[in-house]
Amino acid sequence: MAHAVSSGNEQVRAAVRRRWWSGWPHWTPYAAAAWSLAYGLAGLYWTLGGAAYPFAPVDEDRSAGSVLEPSPAAVVSPVIAALGLAGAVCGVLMARRPASGAAARRFLLGFGWAQALALTVVLQDYTLIAVVAFAPLLVVFAFTGVPGPQDGIGDILYWHRDNLLILFVGGVLWTLAVLAYQRRTRGLCAHCGRGGRAAAWTAPQAAARWGRRAVLIAVLSSIPYDVTRVAWFFGYPMGITDAFLKDMQDTPGMLGIGLGLAIASTVGGVLTHGLVARWGEVWPRWVPFKAGRPVALATAIVPALLVSVVLVPGGLQMIRGGDQPFGWGTNYPAMLWVVWGAALGAATLAYYLRRRGTCGYCARG
Repeated sequence: MAHAVSSGNEQVRAAVRRRWWSGWPHWTPYAAAAWSLAYGLAGLYWTLGGAAYPFAPVDEDRSAGSVLEPSPAAVVSPVIAALGLAGAVCGVLMARRPASGAAARRFLLGFGWAQALALTVVLQDYTLIAVVAFAPLLVVFAFTGVPGPQDGIGDILYWHRDNLLILFVGGVLWTLAVLAYQRRTRGLCAHCGRGGRAAAWTAPQAAARWGRRAVLIAVLSSIPYDVTRVAWFFGYPMGITDAFLKDMQDTPGMLGIGLGLAIASTVGGVLTHGLVARWGEVWPRWVPFKAGRPVALATAIVPALLVSVVLVPGGLQMIRGGDQPFGWGTNYPAMLWVVWGAALGAATLAYYLRRRGTCGYCARG
């Protein structure tokens, strides 16, 4: 009996290992290095006077809210080129050889985490959250041209915004690469992080406790934004001037966009409960073809983690914007996106710690 169970477990682990994405600790350092090299070469091109420098001053309707915009190409482009070359070297070192000493390991970890943080959070604006929230509508617009007078999808995702999406992809690659390197150089399993003495807070029972608190904070922090946008849609100037509400009412689609974001936020709050509820682990009976089956970890973790990451830079942009002449309702509720993103990320981590089970590579758990 024990032999049969062991054989079955080994078959499951073998199936996990056959999935291409399951090898991420091995290929993401190379991918991060390749990304850095490509973007570094672009920086060299811009240094030499090439066109399409993505942080140049442009018309307001074609700009982004990145902290680097606007900035002179003569100053920023050489830095991009140098960091790209350094990233290519560091990524290959992370992939091919362990650190030769504590100082080298600290340098690679510091460089890697700095790259990951800068690319995914510091250099971003609200573009990420807008793309995630309106992704279905963008697909419809790309093929139909409805809604709006825009001249194609390029009027929505123009180069300065596209560049931020490219940076975000690089940030994700660097996050995975440095996480794998950090685990590997500590003698831990690169896939699950286990192998040493586990901290008490990572135990499933502890994760369930603080995970519930994180879900509560995430849900509460989204309410001010939802309430103000719904109020505006129905004609109540909550937190804004009457004149600004009139301007939005006179702008086709403006209030509808706010209402759509509020609805998406509310739906997201409901789904967030799944991170601590039974239906977040087993599909409910009313879900066709899935009823009663376990919810795959990636099904819950990937979208929740993505939303948690994109919320933070959007909130930071609102914080940088400070007070607005139109009233507190324009910026202050959205500043809480930082809290919302951090709490949702913590809730997602707690969900993972509760459900991760046995690792398909190191067999721990």
